[in-house]
Amino acid sequence: MFASVVLLLAVAVLLVLVLFPTSRAKNFPPGPRPIPIFGNLLELNLENPLADLERLAKRYGNVYSIFIGPRPAVVINGLQALKEALVNKAADFSGRPQDQMVNHAVQVKADAPGVILAGYNPAWREQRRFGLMTLRNFGLGKQSMEERILGEIERILKILEQSIGTSITDPLKSLMFHNAASNIICQVLFAKRFDYDDEFMKFFVSLFHETSKIINGRWGLIYDSIPMVRNLPLPFQKAFKMFKISHERRMEMLAENKKSRVPGKPRHFIDSYLDEMDKRGDDGSSFSEDQLCAFLLDLHFAGTDTTANTLLAAFLYLMNYPHVQERCQQEIDKVLDGKDQVSFEDRHMMPYVQAVIHESQRMANTVPLSVFHCTTKDTELMGYSIPRGTTIIPNLTSVLYEEGQWKSAHEFNPENFLDEKGEFVKPEAFMPFSTGPRMCLGEGLARMELFLILVTLLRRFKFIWPEDAGEPDFTPVYGTTQTPKPYSMKVQLR
Repeated sequence: MFASVVLLLAVAVLLVLVLFPTSRAKNFPPGPRPIPIFGNLLELNLENPLADLERLAKRYGNVYSIFIGPRPAVVINGLQALKEALVNKAADFSGRPQDQMVNHAVQVKADAPGVILAGYNPAWREQRRFGLMTLRNFGLGKQSMEERILGEIERILKILEQSIGTSITDPLKSLMFHNAASNIICQVLFAKRFDYDDEFMKFFVSLFHETSKIINGRWGLIYDSIPMVRNLPLPFQKAFKMFKISHERRMEMLAENKKSRVPGKPRHFIDSYLDEMDKRGDDGSSFSEDQLCAFLLDLHFAGTDTTANTLLAAFLYLMNYPHVQERCQQEIDKVLDGKDQVSFEDRHMMPYVQAVIHESQRMANTVPLSVFHCTTKDTELMGYSIPRGTTIIPNLTSVLYEEGQWKSAHEFNPENFLDEKGEFVKPEAFMPFSTGPRMCLGEGLARMELFLILVTLLRRFKFIWPEDAGEPDFTPVYGTTQTPKPYSMKVQLR
């Protein structure tokens, strides 16, 4: 009897070791010892693993490995290693893993991955090229886009004017900035503005805000680490349900727009994409209606959550560094004297405001681990051998806060972006949008929005940390995109 039990245990252990191998290949980056099934999951704070990733970098170096369940992943830290991988060896490190929760939740069809999650291949290149060209055609970097943004800012101004003299208990909860950013990109995608209480708007803003916490949070890590739990009724199922509904709503929007479409006369991104499909015909290209719907989600998500969360962080810092807010307002008043509205071109005359915006982006650290990459072939990095298909985690946090790259690496200090003459400079380590060919598609739009919104609001209002609000907590809430913790805001007319 005892011998049978021992034999069964031995067989069970052998099966675990076979099914869940946890050994590192020769010359693979070092890292903590994994355990079967869980890998290194139990060593990470699943609510926010950033401090643990920093701790491991101090122990193993800027290129090390962890196991997400049975699969190894390489974490890349620091400017030198990230540049080497994402810029110098971009073709080797620009793939995307295809078996994670985010892929399963977002992709309706495997051959329609959108752009953000697509593999590094010709189909991705032609979709990205088309996207950038179409965004430019619909005003990116032009006065027409400025007018859309300034028009949306008027809504924010009305909301804030109604709050003068009282405390806004949680600007994140009101989703004021999320609604505005969403509406700006909606005008490009659908040539349509929505009321902030419109069901379409409320659903998509909620989708972006809630699922970003699930995908890279505790339940996303569990989903990616332990495949056997994927069909259980756990909280990550909420994200799957929401993304399924989002696809249905995008298909409804597509069907509605097709009814009034005039081929060759595009009104928005959807029309332009359908025109491109007509032009290509049945040529076997990557253009399809499913791919269009995935692309719409990519642009809508990227154009909403990161910008809104950066604005929330910026005002959190401006309220708690009133001398910085006052210096911004002095520069704004001087440059805009006699002008009705700010223009994006005015940024060249506002070095301090630019420095504050960039420092807010740095400290907000909105996308701390970028979007995971994977290697497209067997390659090397900093002396280590990394096989094809290995998941790569670019730790952007490590660069944005890297000692030696900044005058004040861990404190809010606009001087990080000013030279000795007070002119604006952008250090190489500033990469909140990542770097290399997979750099964020929406960077240009985000830069324009952040400048125009911040300048317009600071010109009109003074933002005050309420006396009864206690000490500020600058530690963000972790997720695919990070958000500041809830805070109160007091608004006064200047």
